[in-house]
Amino acid sequence: MPSSGETPRQRGERLLRQIDGDKVADNLLRGYEGIAPDFVRYLIEFAFGEVYARDGDLRQRELVAIASLATMGGCDPQLETHVHGAFNVGLSEAEVVEAVMTLIPYVGFPKALNAIAVVKRVIEKRAPRPSS
Repeated sequence: MPSSGETPRQRGERLLRQIDGDKVADNLLRGYEGIAPDFVRYLIEFAFGEVYARDGDLRQRELVAIASLATMGGCDPQLETHVHGAFNVGLSEAEVVEAVMTLIPYVGFPKALNAIAVVKRVIEKRAPRPSS
C-alpha cells in the first residue's frame, strides 16, 4: 500500500492524470462531479488512489484492465480510455495487440474482434497527422 504523504484523492488524481491524461481527468471531473460526486470520489480515491497505487507496474495494471473490459464486452469507451492509458504508461502497440490476441480462445472471436477494433481506433487517433 502507498505510504506517501498524499491523500487517496491526491494520489488517485495524480495517477489518473498520469495514465489517462489531463483531458480525460478534467472531463471526468467536470462531467460527473456535479451529478454524482460520490461516484467520482470512489473512482479517484479507491480505483486510482488505492488499487492502482498499490505496489506494482502500471503497464501490467493496464493490460489487466484491457483484458477485463474486452472480456466483459459493451465497455468500448472505457476500453478505449485504457488502451490510451496503456500507451501512456509505455506499452507498445504490439504488446496491446498481443494481449487482445491472447483473449481469443477464452472469450471468442466476436469480443476479441470488438476489442481489436477499439485498439485500431486508438492507434489511428494517436498517429501523427501529416502536415499540410
